[in-house]
Amino acid sequence: LYLFALAITLMKEGARGVAPLVHSLLDVSSTASALGFGWVSAYAIMSGSPVAAAALTFFDAGALDRLRAFAMITGSRLGAGFVVLLIGFLYVLRGRERSTSLSMGLLSLTVTATTYLPSLLIGAAILHTGVLDRVQLQSGALLHSVVSRAVEPAAGVAVAMLPNWAVFVAGLGLIWFSFNLFDRCLPQMTLKESQLGWMSRLVYRPWVMFALGALVTTISMSVSLSLAILVPLSARGFVRRENVIPYIMGANITTFIDTLLAAVLLDSTGAFTIVLVQMVSITTVSAIILIAAYRRYERGMLHFVAWVTARNDNLLLSIAAAFIVPIALMLV
Repeated sequence: LYLFALAITLMKEGARGVAPLVHSLLDVSSTASALGFGWVSAYAIMSGSPVAAAALTFFDAGALDRLRAFAMITGSRLGAGFVVLLIGFLYVLRGRERSTSLSMGLLSLTVTATTYLPSLLIGAAILHTGVLDRVQLQSGALLHSVVSRAVEPAAGVAVAMLPNWAVFVAGLGLIWFSFNLFDRCLPQMTLKESQLGWMSRLVYRPWVMFALGALVTTISMSVSLSLAILVPLSARGFVRRENVIPYIMGANITTFIDTLLAAVLLDSTGAFTIVLVQMVSITTVSAIILIAAYRRYERGMLHFVAWVTARNDNLLLSIAAAFIVPIALMLV
C-alpha cells in the first residue's frame, strides 16, 4: 500500500512533464482514440489498474479532459480481461480441455465489452450533465495529508534526480510492482469438494454470484486476480460458465476501488468524479441486465463463447478482432 501511494505521487509529479508528449506523440484527441489507447496499454502491461491510474494523472496534468480520461479508463478495463484469456491458453498448453479452459477468458472479455461499452455512453451523459460533480469523499483531504507526509520524502528524491518523463515511468513501474506484490501477499486457498456443501447451490443464483464477484475483487483489489481464479476452478469442475457471468459483472464494478483511492491521493475532485461516474454507469448497466434480460443475455454470451471455441478459425478471428479493434480506435 505504501508503494502504491508512492507510485501515485511519482506519476502525478511526472505527468506534468509527460503531458506535452501525450499531445505531440500520442493522438488521443478524440474519445475513441483515448478508449483505444487505454485498451492497448492494458494489453502491453497485462494489467488495467496502472493504466487507469495513469489516465487520472494525465487528467490531473491537463493532458486529457474528463471525457477522454473516462474513455481511457474504460479501455483499460477492456484490456484487463485479456489476462484471463492468456491464463486459459496456458491451461490448454498444459493439456487441459480447450473449451473449458478458454471459456472463462472469453466470457470475461465478452461480458466486460458488452457492459462497459454501453456504460461509456451513460457515463458520458452523466459527465456532461455534471449531476455527480458535488459528490465527494469528505475525508479525502485528511487521507491525502497523511499519505503525503509519508511518501513525499522519497518522492522528492526521485523528482530531484530524474527528468519528468523518468519520474512518470518510475511511478508506472512501481504501481505495477505494487499490484503484483499485493497479489502475492494474498493467501492461496484450496477448495475441496467436501467443503462446498450448501454453498455449491448458491452459484446458481445470479445476485449471489454478483455479490461474490464484487466482494472478492474488493478484498483483492485486482480484477485480474478475481477473474483469473475462475480458470482453475472451471478446469476442476467447481464452477460452470453459465454461473460466472454475474460474478464477472460484480468484479467489474468493485475493480475501481483502487482507482478511487488513486483519485483521492491525487487530491483532485475532477478525478474522483470520473471514477465515481465509472462505478455508477457500469452498475446501472449490470443491474438492468440482471433485472430485465439476464436469461437472454446469458444465452447470448454462452452461444458466442461456444461458437468461438468450436473451431480454430473462429478463435483466431476473435483474437485478431481483440487486437485490431483497439488499434483502429487509436487511429480515429
